[in-house]
Amino acid sequence: MHTYQHDKIELENNRMDRRTALRLLTRAPLGELMYLAHAERLRRYPEPVVTYVFDTNPNYTNICVSRCLFCAFYRQAGDPDAYTLGPDEVARKVKTAAGLGATTVLLQGGNNPDIGLNHWLAYIQAIQSACPDVHIHPFSPAEYFYMAQKEKTDVHNILEAVWDQGIRTIPGGGAEILSETVQQSISPHKTTPDQWLQVCKTAHEIGFRTTATMMYGHIETDEDIVNHLFKLRKLQDLTGGFSSFIAWSFKPGGNLLGRQVKNSAHPAKYVRIIALARLVLDNFDHIQSSWFSENISTGQLGLLAGADDFGGLLFEENVHKQAGHERNTTKEKVETIIRRAGFTPAQRDSYYRVL
Repeated sequence: MHTYQHDKIELENNRMDRRTALRLLTRAPLGELMYLAHAERLRRYPEPVVTYVFDTNPNYTNICVSRCLFCAFYRQAGDPDAYTLGPDEVARKVKTAAGLGATTVLLQGGNNPDIGLNHWLAYIQAIQSACPDVHIHPFSPAEYFYMAQKEKTDVHNILEAVWDQGIRTIPGGGAEILSETVQQSISPHKTTPDQWLQVCKTAHEIGFRTTATMMYGHIETDEDIVNHLFKLRKLQDLTGGFSSFIAWSFKPGGNLLGRQVKNSAHPAKYVRIIALARLVLDNFDHIQSSWFSENISTGQLGLLAGADDFGGLLFEENVHKQAGHERNTTKEKVETIIRRAGFTPAQRDSYYRVL
């Protein structure tokens, strides 16, 4: 049992409850919280290895009817810079990245009313044909939900069609904060928290492995952050289908929400969330700390706060870039960053297997 006297919070072998989680997030000294999370990480992964993936993230379209207030990437049909790429164009982008070492493609776009399931399958087939060794990690739960509505069927059928094409993992984007109040304020035209969770549940039941995400640092409360983690933990108890937890802070550049939220979230908040995730999400195998979504030093601190994975190299990335947050790196640089934090780097695949 480890305690700190200021708030008289005690962590025992019991599962963490919401009240303790909230107090740790808001009141525990940062060093103490990092210590607890890092100890838990070492208990589960005694070897000081940190994994990363060489991936690329081409967006097949930027046309989206959801019009989320936090998004600087989406365009409406008819905008001068709106685009939709064909399958061969996407495949060429992936082939270029694969030629430089990428092993995974994170394939996402907008909720484009002119894109149907047949287009999705054509993208997958084109990539499989051009780059048979590249792992395809396509479409977020919000996209699956929208596609089911567009095709006038249920989400299960859309997921089954993608499964039958050989897809086995799904990115967990679009969760933002799993709060009805927050969702109605920042993304009222997209999936509700319950719908996002239901897509993940259905995917897990079919056999997919998915990631789980959080975008914080806008209008949410600390209670919302804690509730988000506990909703993820509850679903993981049922399905075991989440492979990892990934958080990133809201980027206020170039979007409507940024006019309301003037200041970016402090890096210390990111480290707190990573640490708390390691302690609350006791049924998740992996917690990711990202050099990309935050900055190098914050990403390194996350590795000392319970994270065991450093995310992707992201050969191509457009969404954060449109919000004024651009990062470029190489495999060598990422491995150096990991080593300087005191860990041994190891490249992995999308199943978190070391290559």
